[in-house]
Amino acid sequence: MEGEEEQLPQEAHAEPPVTSGASEVVPRVLSGEPQNLSDVDAFNLLLEMKLKRRRERPHLPRTVTELVAEDGSRVYVVGTAHFSDDSKKDVVKTIRAVQPDVVVVELCQYRVSMLKMDERTLLREAREVSLGKLQQAVRQNGVMSGLMQMLLLKVSAHITEQLGMAPGGEFREAFKEASKVPFCKFHLGDRPIPVTFKRAIAALSFWQKVKLAWGLCFLSDPISKDDVERCKQKDLLEQMMAEMVGEFPDLHRTIVSERDIYLTYMLRQAARRLELPRSSNAEPRKCVPSVVVGVVGMGHVPGIEKNWTTDLNIQEIMTVPPPSIFGRASRLAVKVAFLGLLGYGLYWMGRRTAGLVLSLPATQYCLQRASSARPHK
Repeated sequence: MEGEEEQLPQEAHAEPPVTSGASEVVPRVLSGEPQNLSDVDAFNLLLEMKLKRRRERPHLPRTVTELVAEDGSRVYVVGTAHFSDDSKKDVVKTIRAVQPDVVVVELCQYRVSMLKMDERTLLREAREVSLGKLQQAVRQNGVMSGLMQMLLLKVSAHITEQLGMAPGGEFREAFKEASKVPFCKFHLGDRPIPVTFKRAIAALSFWQKVKLAWGLCFLSDPISKDDVERCKQKDLLEQMMAEMVGEFPDLHRTIVSERDIYLTYMLRQAARRLELPRSSNAEPRKCVPSVVVGVVGMGHVPGIEKNWTTDLNIQEIMTVPPPSIFGRASRLAVKVAFLGLLGYGLYWMGRRTAGLVLSLPATQYCLQRASSARPHK
């Protein structure tokens, strides 16, 4: 329970395995499947302790939505604001109350590093949008998608600068709390960010890309912590994005609606029944409903509720459409323009540097000496 420090065996405190999928949620016992009765007894002891700590009717925060799978498994979706202290408390309270078998967070493998980085490092990383980061984003996602990713990082850095708080605190709290729950796995539930950016860029025309980039470049409105807490009904970052891209329904579809489908799919995969270990192969298999906690931005909660009971096929939203002829031409034009500007900049700097060097008194003196030393015909 909250605030209660109950002593658990060492296995219960080991870090949960982090996976980018949810195809298997059978708990691990020590180094694998129990081979003898003592292993089963150890498992049952920890399971009994876990179930004892799991509250039958937990009193959960208002930001939690409960969903029930067809097999009776329960999913508690915690809607969060990514820069909110209250959201971190909601996550901790929920995980301690329900003692889940799986925790799923709105992260993908490309953003998993934020789970183990400290707050100071994350603040520095969010504020430093360097040329190296831009080059890495362009290599990974292409020119337009890379530039868009860096502009969105600029939005996140703007919020970070205003609040003095790094994003993703609720995910780090979820990771820490999951490690304290016996046999709890930790899954990454979000669609890979390169797929999202490439599909988003493909959905926009050239002028829509320019207009969106312009809006992101000149984002400078002040943000207070009260603004963040008022955004509990809709995540702050996604609300700001929605305000800027409201006239681009295709962009909203790729950034929000498609990820609602993906997150729902991953939560349903995590909510499969658990198979309990057997003392022998002759013992009949026994499965029980699982308990899952999902930690997502509040803006995704309505979409997850809407999609929960529908048939989902994520293959379509995982494909990246091939670039159009105009798209390839625009990327080539951007590269040519960049190289041209770089070349002109080097030429201008070289001329200016040469002029400054030649104007130095020491240089003038050396030139005069060299001229006087040259033999006259």
